[in-house]
Amino acid sequence: MSVLDQSPVPAGSTPGDALQNSISLARRVDALGYTRFWMSEHHAMDTLACTAPEVMLARIGAETQRIRIGSGGIMLPHYSAFKVAEVFRMLHALYPGRVDLGLGRAPGGGPVEALALRRDRKARQEDDFQQQVAELLAYFERTFPAGHPFAGLRVSPEVPGAPDVWMLGSSMWSSAAAVEFGLPYAFAHFFSPVHTRAAIEAYKRNFQLVDRPGARQAPEATVAVGVICAETEEEADYLASSVRLLQRRIRQGDRRPIAAPKDALQELQVFGDIAVEEGEWPRYFVGTPEKVANQLLAMAGELGIGELVVNTIVWDHAARLRSYELLAASLGIR
Repeated sequence: MSVLDQSPVPAGSTPGDALQNSISLARRVDALGYTRFWMSEHHAMDTLACTAPEVMLARIGAETQRIRIGSGGIMLPHYSAFKVAEVFRMLHALYPGRVDLGLGRAPGGGPVEALALRRDRKARQEDDFQQQVAELLAYFERTFPAGHPFAGLRVSPEVPGAPDVWMLGSSMWSSAAAVEFGLPYAFAHFFSPVHTRAAIEAYKRNFQLVDRPGARQAPEATVAVGVICAETEEEADYLASSVRLLQRRIRQGDRRPIAAPKDALQELQVFGDIAVEEGEWPRYFVGTPEKVANQLLAMAGELGIGELVVNTIVWDHAARLRSYELLAASLGIR
């Protein structure tokens, strides 16, 4: 079991507080025995504070002992593949054997943010994501063909090994891209639950060995899900009111900080608390740790995967820590 953190900003606190909460959470789940701690990239939002996961990972690596740290993910179209390779080579040099580089294709924000982040605004930016991925992998694996202008480049610091590169997504397109490059695949079920089963099954069914030094020999997939655990169903449902309102607000283009449960319940009562669940499984699994653990194990079994990534957004940071503690105890994580 692993963790995806988005540095949610609770109403009444600051983005700086949210980043400190992320560090606190990383330390706790490291001690609890979770496998990975991934941080997302979002831009120009009051809701989520982490705009630069690579910066947070440099700090979190120093604050933890054994957990893998990684991006969930780096939105590659905004950046030079060479620069991303340098940044994650640096992280790998600092924390060898512990770094994951999750790659995403989405903008991590709205259209204005995407324009501001564009590498070249003089012309319409082409979708060269697949070429970027190929270039990034060639830097790590030193597989540029002879005569290529980048064949002589060395990605410093030069140390043995490289980060593990993952393909992230929430569509059938990303599933196919993970197959194309022979990469492990993480599906964002909490974001878009419609194609979860189809994407994972297509990835596993179509996976084939790719002739690259770093290619996986077998498919490896995970799914990121929302989870809120508490000692009672009533408390879990109360805490979950904040994320129910968050989901409603996002559909309305509202990016305010995470509301306290009492305020969320009031707003939901006024505007309607209508859950939108389009998929086979809910975006968020909410309840007692025993109930949630059984649901997660059933989902993983149905999909034939050995790992899930848990994303928990609640208003109170202590309740967020407690949710991860309860889930770890119920699953027997060590």
